[in-house]
Amino acid sequence: MAKITMGMLTTILYFYVISEAVTARVLPSHPYLNGQEKPINIFDTSKYGILQLGNGLAKTPQMGWNSWNFFACDINEKVIRETADALVSTGLAKLGYIYVNIDDCWSEPVRDLKGQLVTDSKTFPSGIKALADYVHSKGLKLGIYSDAGAFTCQVRPGSLFHEKDEANLFASWGVDYLKYDNCFNLGIDPEKRYPPMRDALNATGRTIFYSLCEWGVHDPALWAGKVGNSWRTTDDINDSWASMTTIADLNDKWAAYAGPGGWNDPDMLEVGNGGMTYEEYRAHFSIWALMKAPLLIGCDVRNMTAETYEIISNEEVIAVNQDPLGVQGRKVYSYGTDSCYQVWAGPLSGQRLAVVLWNRGSKPATIVVGWAALGLQSSIRVSVRDLWKHEYVLENAVASFSTRVDAHACEMYVFTPSTVTHSSS
Repeated sequence: MAKITMGMLTTILYFYVISEAVTARVLPSHPYLNGQEKPINIFDTSKYGILQLGNGLAKTPQMGWNSWNFFACDINEKVIRETADALVSTGLAKLGYIYVNIDDCWSEPVRDLKGQLVTDSKTFPSGIKALADYVHSKGLKLGIYSDAGAFTCQVRPGSLFHEKDEANLFASWGVDYLKYDNCFNLGIDPEKRYPPMRDALNATGRTIFYSLCEWGVHDPALWAGKVGNSWRTTDDINDSWASMTTIADLNDKWAAYAGPGGWNDPDMLEVGNGGMTYEEYRAHFSIWALMKAPLLIGCDVRNMTAETYEIISNEEVIAVNQDPLGVQGRKVYSYGTDSCYQVWAGPLSGQRLAVVLWNRGSKPATIVVGWAALGLQSSIRVSVRDLWKHEYVLENAVASFSTRVDAHACEMYVFTPSTVTHSSS
């Protein structure tokens, strides 16, 4: 009989714990449905996989900041340091925004004579290690970017076939997060290109968040749960209502595949970049939070408006995103012209529900949600807390709930079923 080593035992115990955790998360029906009614699918996590990454990260969706949406290639170490400072001084870091992620354009256009990646000497003269040390001194974590191809999207050296060297390099610098893109991929299937970096990151011994940016090309929700901590389900977002709503719908398809350890990623937040209205940005943030999407700020946090700060610092909405139950909310009902009146919902810990009423039409409207759409018995009474007004708007709603919603706006609530037993007399 083969001897069981301590390493083998650790692995067995790890997969047992993860398996038990996943099993515990699969809720077969809504706890308030009776036996005669058909269960609603908002609790379905049956497609969620067991991670092979084993890094203990992403128990809730990642939060932080990424340089791309606002700065693109116009980045340097000063911007990164000042951003880390701003996350702390504004209080955003205390709310959970801990990753400071450098996107493309941080490296020289070519490798050095030893074939190693080299930090751009003009924009990052102190090097990534010094920058990581600075970010760590603020109680934050540093993220970096590479590509599962021959080149990055901005034609800097990619990491395809260099996974081991790159992972060791990133670990030596103190990197905490890797966004791994999909450009110049030589036509090789992503299912073959992304696992080698997972294995290389595991082998470094450093805990590094692995974010796959595969753009949803090969439906990564079907396979990336065994590869990374999050996976892009869509193409890049841009700062427009049309882009944001389209991406929300695309990501919604994969709700049953997400869970603690691995999340669907509909791309970074555009809140504060100027292309949408206040109402549209608030809807963007609300739906991303409900979908358990990564909350990665994409604006210049050094120069935010009060409205932008109000949106991204809403602790009650963030709490929905970070809820430990870890079930992705989804679209449960829609009606009206082009299905513009929508109800999105998802379960939370404590037998609560997060509910978003979203008006994607061009005029204000009253949106109604009946209990059947939420998997509730019609007799169930719920308290309704408005997460944007920060107050309870109803204590005993029964059978349905409705509210007036402005065009391109949403309202977001937590429904808590009453525990009071009423006598029939």
